[in-house]
Amino acid sequence: MLLSDIIQTFESSFRTRYQQQLLPSHLKALAAMKTCRTQHSPVMLASCTDCGEQTVIPHSCGHRSCPHCQHHESQQWIETQLRKRVPADYFLITFTLPSQFRSLAWFHQRQMYSAMIENCWETLKSFSLNDKQLKGMPGAIAVLHTHARNLDFHPHVHVVIPAAAIEKSKKLWRTKSSGKKRPFLFSHKALANVFRAKMLAAITAEKLDLPQKHPEEWVVDCRFVGSGKKALVYLGRYLYRGVIAEKNIISCEDGMVTYRYQDSKTKRFVYQKITGEYFLWLLVQHVLPHRFRRARNFGFLHPNSKALIKVLQFIKGVDLNNLQPFVKKKITLCCSVCGGTMNIIERRLINPGVFEQRATG
Repeated sequence: MLLSDIIQTFESSFRTRYQQQLLPSHLKALAAMKTCRTQHSPVMLASCTDCGEQTVIPHSCGHRSCPHCQHHESQQWIETQLRKRVPADYFLITFTLPSQFRSLAWFHQRQMYSAMIENCWETLKSFSLNDKQLKGMPGAIAVLHTHARNLDFHPHVHVVIPAAAIEKSKKLWRTKSSGKKRPFLFSHKALANVFRAKMLAAITAEKLDLPQKHPEEWVVDCRFVGSGKKALVYLGRYLYRGVIAEKNIISCEDGMVTYRYQDSKTKRFVYQKITGEYFLWLLVQHVLPHRFRRARNFGFLHPNSKALIKVLQFIKGVDLNNLQPFVKKKITLCCSVCGGTMNIIERRLINPGVFEQRATG
């Protein structure tokens, strides 16, 4: 089921129902996704390098909430992070904002999202500096997610972090080992307590009103993920392609949309049937503030530390040639006449289909 068709069908009634809650960014996202790769979108002119055959290809909208777009950017991000890997055990740590704070996060997205990401890093940095084995600055890759698998509003931050640190003053590289025991980085309960304290302080500093009742215990999940490759690929796949893939939109009938999602515990698909207007609302509530960066690198994994990482990889003999299973080749356009390679020679042309539609209308 095409998302553009659902937007076309329900956009008018959706705007009427949710007009008091819609932001300009929501409307911009809907407008982009509605015309993405349709007859209303601009086109690119491609030419075959062998036989000269020319054809037009619809443009993607390029919006980061669109399930069609930015696959190349997603793959580039994955490759960049994989090439920064260091010789250490990796952990995936998830910091979750309690449900009592979700309304506050919704109405103050930029402040709350930034506070979540920054305080995740500050928490992990303080633990690493005070750890008996590490005693140094860690590196971390943080990604903000705002949705649960069922598309509900559920802000949380995933952090991929190697069990390693650099002590700059002595120029020492340290890794944390658990010996024969199960790999361990930090206590999830201790992480949750510190993260909670930092978030409450940040909310107060922003002069935002705390919920009258909020839990004493917050949830932080810390799990071992081996070399970190699969965790980074998982985060990269969901970084730029929106909150739902079109293959998971099952049907649109009688004003209702049916979609599916995989339950995290049973691994089985769960089917949800809701009104078309509410389905669009579930989508737009995950549109991020303008220019907000949901993925950030910290510590020795920051972009400014490229030279440091290369030196470290050289000294430790890190082999970066075994990334092939995780790196996809960029798709090339093939000529339908001779099978040769086609190159894009012009972009952003007006789609001729628009003129044909107007002429027949």
